[in-house]
Amino acid sequence: MKKIRILFIIAFLFISLFGQKILCQSELKITSDHHYLSYKNGDPFFWLGDTAWELFHRLKLEEIETYLENRKQKGFNVVQAVILPEMDGLRVPNRYGDVPLIDMDPTKPNEKYFQFVDTVVKLAAKKGIFMGLLPTWGDKVTQLWGEGPVVFNPENAYKYGKWIGERYKSYKNIIWILGGDRPPMKDSADWRPVWRNMAKGIEKATNHSALISYHIWGGEMSTSQYIHSEKWLDINMMQSGHGSGKDVPVWEWIKRDYCMKPTKPTLDSEPNYEDHPVNPWPSWNPENGYFRDYDVRKQTYRSVFAGACGVTYGNHSIWQFRNERDPNINFAERYWTEALDRPGAFQVGYLKKLIESRPSSSRIPDQSIILEGQGEKEEYICAFRNRSNDYAMIYIPVGKTITIKTSFIKTKKLKISWFNPQTCETIQSIETINTGKMCVTTPTTGFGKDWVLIVEKDLVNTAK
Repeated sequence: MKKIRILFIIAFLFISLFGQKILCQSELKITSDHHYLSYKNGDPFFWLGDTAWELFHRLKLEEIETYLENRKQKGFNVVQAVILPEMDGLRVPNRYGDVPLIDMDPTKPNEKYFQFVDTVVKLAAKKGIFMGLLPTWGDKVTQLWGEGPVVFNPENAYKYGKWIGERYKSYKNIIWILGGDRPPMKDSADWRPVWRNMAKGIEKATNHSALISYHIWGGEMSTSQYIHSEKWLDINMMQSGHGSGKDVPVWEWIKRDYCMKPTKPTLDSEPNYEDHPVNPWPSWNPENGYFRDYDVRKQTYRSVFAGACGVTYGNHSIWQFRNERDPNINFAERYWTEALDRPGAFQVGYLKKLIESRPSSSRIPDQSIILEGQGEKEEYICAFRNRSNDYAMIYIPVGKTITIKTSFIKTKKLKISWFNPQTCETIQSIETINTGKMCVTTPTTGFGKDWVLIVEKDLVNTAK
């Protein structure tokens, strides 16, 4: 019995130390070209996020364990969740009966509530997952719609930011995300002083060591159009979202951000949710059907291939953690537990595997690679190459014949292969002579048959 107890203690210490090791080593930084992210040791970091807005509000710890483990197994490394949540989160308590603030006062945080947040952040760290933490949903700063109430002003925003930054400054798996589905300014209204002070509070507490971004509202907008010059903003974000129908030109928005000065990483932090009604905001009536995995693939691949530092997936049942207790928001089809293994959740993990299969932090979007066959909207093709011109990838959303340029790859022979975004399989890997351009046809053709063409140096023949 004594021997078993000693073994248990050793195992516990090992797990604790391992968890702490992840916490200490998993810090992130922006790459030297300012387009992408990496670990502090220089290893590339491809942001694959999941939208879990109501995580702290609607789940118990054992449910969160189930959720995080599921996401870890699929390759997610960022989970976006809100501390002061959207769904009347200042009045309606979490599953343990706690609200986040006493008397809805940002300067009076409820210790029991934040102890629960602490536990979840530590659990995520042990699984190698970063928390994209929103200090508050945007309706607590500017209501516009939603439950609110507005409780922040520039003065208490700084105090809250400093307090929350101080509390979590030793947690190395946190990326701060201000905003929460609201614009920083609109017409004559300007809420930037509130967000600026909240960011200043976080920076003061963390000695400017934290990465900070901002989750903006949906449409043809990005943080780059409002707050790009703010020194506290490290990463631009956009929300191509669910309100403008299918195939919104997110690739154009990424390109716009990619080319801005000063250079900052950018990503789509809320593309169309899988299983969300297609109808435009605010009706959300499902009479036009739902976004499915194919819609998710088209938007996530094209934003990444256009130069994003990663992408965030979302499922309409997951973000709200649809359950039998709480109201169904905007016609969710299933409970969150049934949505964990929807096809799109697997397939965005395949995108991450594909990007990480080659040197990824020197990616350069390059549409000049596509010589013939470019289309519009659902047929729009996106391509990139790496800086040293060792390889290129071309995402073709509708299977067909295209012609591409290959002259930038300085080798006599090329290796070409096809990657299937639906299955993560690579097929038809062949060698061919590099004539400077190439006409290719996808293995299957038509709508719903998307493919990635990979063209790279034939290293075997190059070595010879």
